Amino acid sequence: MHVLITGAAGMIGRKLTARLAKDGALNGKPIRKLTLIDVVAPLQPGDFAGAVETAVADLSQPGIAETAVAQRPDVIFHLAGVVSGEAETDFEKGYRVNLDGSRALLEAIRSSGGGYMPKVVFTSSIAVFGAPFPRSIPDDFHLTPLTSYGTQKAMVELMLADYNRRGFIEGVGVRLPTICVRPGRPNKAASGFFSGIIREPLAGEEALLPVPETVRHTHASPRAAVGFLIHAAGLTRAQLGPRINLTMPGVSCTIAEQIEALTRIAGPKVAARIKRVPDALVMRIVSGWPERVDATRAMALGFKAESSFDEIIRVHIEEELGGKIAA
Repeated sequence: MHVLITGAAGMIGRKLTARLAKDGALNGKPIRKLTLIDVVAPLQPGDFAGAVETAVADLSQPGIAETAVAQRPDVIFHLAGVVSGEAETDFEKGYRVNLDGSRALLEAIRSSGGGYMPKVVFTSSIAVFGAPFPRSIPDDFHLTPLTSYGTQKAMVELMLADYNRRGFIEGVGVRLPTICVRPGRPNKAASGFFSGIIREPLAGEEALLPVPETVRHTHASPRAAVGFLIHAAGLTRAQLGPRINLTMPGVSCTIAEQIEALTRIAGPKVAARIKRVPDALVMRIVSGWPERVDATRAMALGFKAESSFDEIIRVHIEEELGGKIAA
């Protein structure tokens, strides 16, 4: 099996690559080759017996998507994209990368001909939904995003479904909740503070909280996100039916509840490293996101996430901090 990962240098891309390299197989089939693409150089996975090809490339540029699929990968994990805050502040870049790059990839697949129909797993977002919301958002809630990022993701969801309907791909869209706790340094995602208020205090650093503690959101760990993608790659057209874009499960909690979980696990001294610094732009973006999702359909199809925010924090401590918390 040949697996292509776009956006392979990003956090989820790196973790997905590492998991696939470790497993050496996907859907019970050995992986003979990994192709990793991003606008910065993806890391080579260790302990992988198959071939690895990396490329620094932008799918929105002419000819890049055609090159990416020229070797006809069996499974494509399409993770490449501009994050929410950057898509909002840089309108042109958001549409070029998130929409044009995705369309170029789908068109390159369609144009390949010869019966080529790969599995395409697309990372969408719950940002495709927009307020006002019912108490919990079902899969079939109308798509009325209130950000450019959410709009771009919704557009690609519709294209994915149409290319799937026409038989050009075997598609599945995975609507991720906010992935937390994200390792590394902060990025330009508007949701970044959800991770920052946990990650930085655990590392002995100060964290800024730009929104009120009453804000509620839905989260899943990076480990769960990788699990979502791998599970999605194994679903059949018959299992999915015509509605191929699925809202993933997660833990719905307020920021106050996040901080309470941090205090339980790491103590009040660590939680005291969170500083309240309001940011009107971040608050405006976050206020248009759903607080709770109804992931009944995804769970019925076998998708699994954490059951508490305490568990999400413990995943971060185990995977990123070696089980240790800064004093």
